[in-house]
Amino acid sequence: MDRTDLLGLTSDELDTALLHHFQARGQGAYRVRQTRPWLYERDALSFDELTDLPVRERSALAEAFELCAPAAARAEQSTDGTVKHLWRMRDGELVESVLIPSPERLTFCISSQAGCAMACVFCATGWSGYRRQLTAGEIVAQFRGARRYAAEHALGPISNVVFMGMGEPLMNRKALLPALTLLNQAYGMGARRITVSTVGVVPGILELAARPEQFRLAVSLHAPSHELRSQLVPLEKKYPLPALLEALRVFEAAGGRRITFEYVLIDGVNDAPAQAIELAELVREFQAHVNLIPFNPIPGTDWRPTPVARQRAFAEILDTRGVPATIRSPRGRDIAAACGQLRAEHVARPPKPYLVLVELQKRKAG
Repeated sequence: MDRTDLLGLTSDELDTALLHHFQARGQGAYRVRQTRPWLYERDALSFDELTDLPVRERSALAEAFELCAPAAARAEQSTDGTVKHLWRMRDGELVESVLIPSPERLTFCISSQAGCAMACVFCATGWSGYRRQLTAGEIVAQFRGARRYAAEHALGPISNVVFMGMGEPLMNRKALLPALTLLNQAYGMGARRITVSTVGVVPGILELAARPEQFRLAVSLHAPSHELRSQLVPLEKKYPLPALLEALRVFEAAGGRRITFEYVLIDGVNDAPAQAIELAELVREFQAHVNLIPFNPIPGTDWRPTPVARQRAFAEILDTRGVPATIRSPRGRDIAAACGQLRAEHVARPPKPYLVLVELQKRKAG
């Protein structure tokens, strides 16, 4: 029989499960109070670390429950201080997460799936394909492992969590939603410090809007028109821009929920002045910010980031039309930890959607 992973339980569910366990063993409720800090504060990786419990109680916990603690298969540090972890799950699946330090914060980029099925043509994670959903416990375990690493390496406390790692979070709502509750309630991360990124899964956006917590939302837009976006982001065909924008109106109307639009700038693909004007018209109804992300190179492609001067011109067009925009500096590019690069070293060749789009570009240029 599979053991229950304690890290996948909500705080109330954890208390109930531990209380029943200890009572069945003739132990008092105080054992629950002894156990909780090891999970939520000290990030214990095994029941053997619960040293204020008798050895027999630690053994009994290990027999009854699981404590999801993926092995850190590799940790790489960039020249800019970014740290990428490769976590090996119990079944051997590999998942990446990223710690991004800056003078004012430590941001943790977390994965929600092993691989990704969205197949966005500019993203190595999507090129590598979809493997499986992560459980809530596996999502939380990345946070605990990274927090423990940060403490051991004097990086300070994690201040922000962004679901911008491997996978589309809103396609794994069964695990994402309880993981959000756990990070917020059990691990003390403020809802406004947790951002969920999506390429536009409309039902998931509406579910987030219905929640009482004010989690942030980042929408990977990358094109201002249905025609181009459907070539860059295949999900556009299922949830086209009008449906996505209506869901965002519902999300914003719920109050106190900031929306950020992510826009990867690819030289000659989506960075023309006319496209900047079109983007401004599309999003300026929202109290939102646009993050302009220079394309991060992927092995096997000849795409390049938009030149710096044109990046600035694109941002200026947005600003003059009332849409605040920031050009993001790539972090962790030298260790393939930057936006769109996770699993880049595992990509064998470009997928068909990329090749089709490149061929269309050549025809237009010819």
